[in-house]
Amino acid sequence: MHTLRLPRPDDLQALLGLYAQLNPHDRPATPERSRAVLDEILASSHFELVVAEHAGDVIGTCYLNVVPNLSRGGAPYGVLENVVVTQALRGRGIGQAMVGFALARAWQRGCYKVMLQTGSRRESTHHFYRACRFSAGEKFAFVARPATDAP
Repeated sequence: MHTLRLPRPDDLQALLGLYAQLNPHDRPATPERSRAVLDEILASSHFELVVAEHAGDVIGTCYLNVVPNLSRGGAPYGVLENVVVTQALRGRGIGQAMVGFALARAWQRGCYKVMLQTGSRRESTHHFYRACRFSAGEKFAFVARPATDAP
């Protein structure tokens, strides 16, 4: 059985390990930068990491950004990012439970919608997000990157 919770400062290494599984080709940040970013996330009311834990080990995470908004009557919206479950435990409902937990937190905070994007072309990934109550037909996504980044 797993539990869902918000992160603690001592979860940093486990989170970095999960992100290495999510984006194995990314260059890791320095330990100092990683600590500063986690501290910033933990200190902000606009950012929430969700952590799945089993037997004391962090086995999954996702990241909810709650964005203040002047339209929609001032209702914020959410952006869900970096959904990952440790490779050995995928397909057991942990990811869906984490996303459900994040959505519940967004609704509690008055978000009128939560969006996500995926770069995956795999139908299994798309099926996962549809099973988590996301629809694919409402919006088009566009991405801009700095000119120095490779596409």
